Amino acid sequence: MTQTVLVSGGSGYIAGFTIRQLIAEGWTVHATIRNLAREAEVRRALATDNDRLHFFAADLMHDAGWAEAMAGCSHVVHMASPIPSGAVKDENDLIVPARDGALRALRFARDAGATRLVMTSSVAAIFYGRAATKDSFTESDWTDVTARNVGAYAKSKTIAERAARDWIADEGGSLEYVSVNPGLVIGPLLSQDFSPSLEVVKRVLEGAYPALPDLGFNLVDVRDVADLHVRALTAPDMHGERFMTVAQNGFLRLGEIGAVLRARMPAEAKKVPTRRMPNWVMRLLALFDPMIRQVVDELGKTRHAEPTRAVEKLGWAPRKVEDSVVDTARSLIDMGVVKV
Repeated sequence: MTQTVLVSGGSGYIAGFTIRQLIAEGWTVHATIRNLAREAEVRRALATDNDRLHFFAADLMHDAGWAEAMAGCSHVVHMASPIPSGAVKDENDLIVPARDGALRALRFARDAGATRLVMTSSVAAIFYGRAATKDSFTESDWTDVTARNVGAYAKSKTIAERAARDWIADEGGSLEYVSVNPGLVIGPLLSQDFSPSLEVVKRVLEGAYPALPDLGFNLVDVRDVADLHVRALTAPDMHGERFMTVAQNGFLRLGEIGAVLRARMPAEAKKVPTRRMPNWVMRLLALFDPMIRQVVDELGKTRHAEPTRAVEKLGWAPRKVEDSVVDTARSLIDMGVVKV
């Protein structure tokens, strides 16, 4: 393999593992970051072959730097997209850069002669705004961004993916497009600068809650998400594909995550709560806490999803979700993020 691939958002959590795998498989990687002052820090975290890794400054909202980053790239993995670490005051702070950044990456990829772009979307573009009785989902489902209580992040991922698919149909030319739609991404850390998605395991492990709310998530390991991106880059017959990227039987409630931690690492899991928080308590707290308000509608819900399409079309084999939970917890401890 002597091809060159651009990975946007090169300092991100999934991007780090994707870049590592690409370089291990012989690719040369062009990675974009917003500020080149972070290059040395990102290189240290990746700890990979620096001769095959080149950084470029590029931003989702501006054209500057994209042409240089794309030059010579036959493939693109577009991962850059805003992720909220707290409550969002203006949904357009997420929607506009997610949508415009995707369209910018597509346009520069086409103009550079790239053959395929794999875009990181999310199950957030699949699950939300549907009837309360709907509890099973496939790649054919889409979040209804006009529905009540669909959050800014879900809107941003849905609008960006739909815009990308529309642009490909109208202006993409020979550029092929694939979306990868991960669930909540967990797994080992590359540095102490970790993804907000790991907060789910972190807070259970450190006993941040006196009791665990009745909330569940479709989980997936970051190493498996990276692997699916890499597979989708070169597999035949991929144009237009959409892959729901979740672990098999990977829907776990917070109480189940706690049970895995207590069973598999009892010495380190002494702070993990054993009680379930009543839903009425969460609803009361939501009146005062905007972060809780964003998830209160998910109380008690199950969202069943399986990676059947990725397994059948790409031979993808995700890890057992329980192993990923434990690997996440051990890594949080080893990195000094959680004290036990």
